[in-house]
Amino acid sequence: MTIIINIDVMLAKRKMSVTELADRVGITMANMSILKNGKAKAIRFATLEAICKALDCQPGDILEYREEEER
Repeated sequence: MTIIINIDVMLAKRKMSVTELADRVGITMANMSILKNGKAKAIRFATLEAICKALDCQPGDILEYREEEER
């Protein structure tokens, strides 16, 4: 199972910087980078809610499921 994080896409659509999003959400740039780059192992619902509020979007706009390809 692979979960793709599309924060970059939503940031581009909203013409917002990663720094501005981190400030609005109230998390550090380091943690925002971990989320944005798909390195996070988990995300709190409160953080997801704050991101969705800041970007005026739904969780499905940020999170995408893709099946892993067989190697």
